[in-house]
Amino acid sequence: EMLKSFFKMIDVGNKAPCRREALAAGKVIFSDAGFNELVTKGSKKGDIVPHAEIAGILGAKFTSNLLPMCHPLPLDSVHVEVKPNHETKSVDIQAFAAAHAKTGVEMEALTAVSVSCLAVYDMCK
Repeated sequence: EMLKSFFKMIDVGNKAPCRREALAAGKVIFSDAGFNELVTKGSKKGDIVPHAEIAGILGAKFTSNLLPMCHPLPLDSVHVEVKPNHETKSVDIQAFAAAHAKTGVEMEALTAVSVSCLAVYDMCK
């Protein structure tokens, strides 16, 4: 008999691996003054764009360590793009994740965006 618990990682053992892809997006919205300072002076901590892109990739790689019911996946590709958006006074972030696996990579893409947003905020405070 299986153990009874309130939580369980879903059994994907009978599923066939296939190509999985996910795209997620997020943004950090600034005040007018904050955004203008960001684009004219940058951050005292360094260049925000590459920092946030690398942080997002690292976030995707650590997804299963952060979310207890998330399966560890062998990621084939993670791409994070960070761009200032002058119209909305924001930094817009998109993340793409891909894997050949038994379950999807949505959580990896979402984690990449979340960690990138946190990195942008941290660089600007």
